[in-house]
Amino acid sequence: VSPIPASSGKTQRHRLNRGGDRAANSALHIIAIGRLRLEATTQAYVSRRVAEGHSKLEALRCLKRYIAREVYYVLRHRRREINQAQIAT
Repeated sequence: VSPIPASSGKTQRHRLNRGGDRAANSALHIIAIGRLRLEATTQAYVSRRVAEGHSKLEALRCLKRYIAREVYYVLRHRRREINQAQIAT
């Protein structure tokens, strides 16, 4: 999900960071594709990004970053709940 600039001249592109966690990137890709097929709000999000001038791949990359932020929030929230439960016992 962490893109690396791979631009050349006037072309603005990004590529996958090969140094990142490939399993996490794969999981985010599977989640993004599943949500894009089934969820109307996700389809609207990608349509909005394409209407803004992004390519479909760029819109999918934006969607993956959006999902990564959601997952991070859930993980952080759960960790806080677990820590509070350990302190209470």
